[in-house]
Amino acid sequence: MGNSDSTLSKEQQKLLKAFKKQIGVVTTAKSVAPVEKIDVVEDDRTIFLSALHGVVPMPKQNQVQPTKPQRPVVDAQILAKRAAAEGPVQTEHVELSDTQAILNPVGSQSKLSYRIATLQHRVFEDLKAGNLRWYEAVDLHGCTVEQARSAVLQVIEMAKAENQNVVKVVHGKGPDALLKSYVNGWLRQHRDVLAFVSAPEQQGGTGAVLVLLKRAEKNPKYDRTQQRA
Repeated sequence: MGNSDSTLSKEQQKLLKAFKKQIGVVTTAKSVAPVEKIDVVEDDRTIFLSALHGVVPMPKQNQVQPTKPQRPVVDAQILAKRAAAEGPVQTEHVELSDTQAILNPVGSQSKLSYRIATLQHRVFEDLKAGNLRWYEAVDLHGCTVEQARSAVLQVIEMAKAENQNVVKVVHGKGPDALLKSYVNGWLRQHRDVLAFVSAPEQQGGTGAVLVLLKRAEKNPKYDRTQQRA
């Protein structure tokens, strides 16, 4: 092409030379750019994998699952002191017989279950599964029978005063299951109790019962004296 170039004018030769330079620059840019991009991507990946060296996934059993907060369990001794200072909570159910507990003792590991005939099956199943959130709970450990009776009555009245309908009673599961037998008998006699069942394992198992109560007629506060008037 050198000979043919000589037939061109000087002006044409300048234009041709400039055109060749432009072609050379574009070709170089196109060939180099992808190589530089690949190198950068590869370096980033290498750095990332290096940073993850030795990292292992956390075992599922070590992961904390979020749970709904529950109210703290009330100590029955505290309720007993409150009753001594303020007087017992007014209730229509102070006469709960011990006869059923004496005649029908329950085993320490046995599951308690009771429901009135008209209670919906779905509601009872939710109570049994622990799906109904309890409002208040009382721990009867260390109580005498009379202290335990008073505490059960009071925790029920406390819930009804706030128009709540689920409480938990922690009776324990000692070898003789004495308080467990009494709680089983008392709750069956209480006319505000719709159902009760041994709690799921994570909520106390056979050492506690979840109790479903009738809702008060007024919300949020219910005054029995107004109903009688």
